[in-house]
Amino acid sequence: MTWLAILLSMLAMTAIVALRYLAASGVFAMLTQRVRPGYHSRLGPQIRREIGWSLASAAIYGIPAGLVAWGWQEHGWTRIYTAWDSWPLWYLPLAPLLYLFAHDTWFYWTHRLMHRPRWFRSMHAVHHASRPPTAWAAMSFHPWEALTGAVVIPALVFIIPIHVAMLGLVLLVMTVMGVTNHMGWEMFPRALVHSKLGSWLITASHHQRHHEEYRCNYGLYFRFWDRVCGTDRGLSPNA
Repeated sequence: MTWLAILLSMLAMTAIVALRYLAASGVFAMLTQRVRPGYHSRLGPQIRREIGWSLASAAIYGIPAGLVAWGWQEHGWTRIYTAWDSWPLWYLPLAPLLYLFAHDTWFYWTHRLMHRPRWFRSMHAVHHASRPPTAWAAMSFHPWEALTGAVVIPALVFIIPIHVAMLGLVLLVMTVMGVTNHMGWEMFPRALVHSKLGSWLITASHHQRHHEEYRCNYGLYFRFWDRVCGTDRGLSPNA
């Protein structure tokens, strides 16, 4: 019965990840069609490939997430907590920032590694086959690349305490930024993108340049590591 419960948890998480992807990417794909009619009208075959790879990635993300969710519910694994007073209230907003920065750090260095020729050909080329990327490309990864992303949050919940609601916020930010950064056009106001705050955040116009030039702008949420390592080449004029 234990193995059945674990399997069901994995299947449930896979379904949740897949539905979350379809809902988020679908909403922003419709927004793209409304704001820029015909922008991706000739990319039907590419979009179908993106959806196929992304649904495969959903299973790879769902398996470790389902195992951890089962362990948390049945045995108290992880440092996820539910009582608001388990940690000081000032820590509530700090925990998501720690998660996002840790995820961003992992993503930057693994992403940069995957741009080495051998790793690129065997793994990352799947993602860059989206030319230009669309809202459906957010999880369009080769299975090995998907695995590098799937382990991050399940690992962090064993290390960094976080309220379950704040964990939900992290997942929301992951989903929205993953989709909006691949739309090929900038949906956020120019006043934000070109502000001091915006100069440290990654949006579509920053990530679009990565898809155009490959050897730059490797970050996921923040431009910190790109700036520290000299790989930040600014915003794409085409987004």
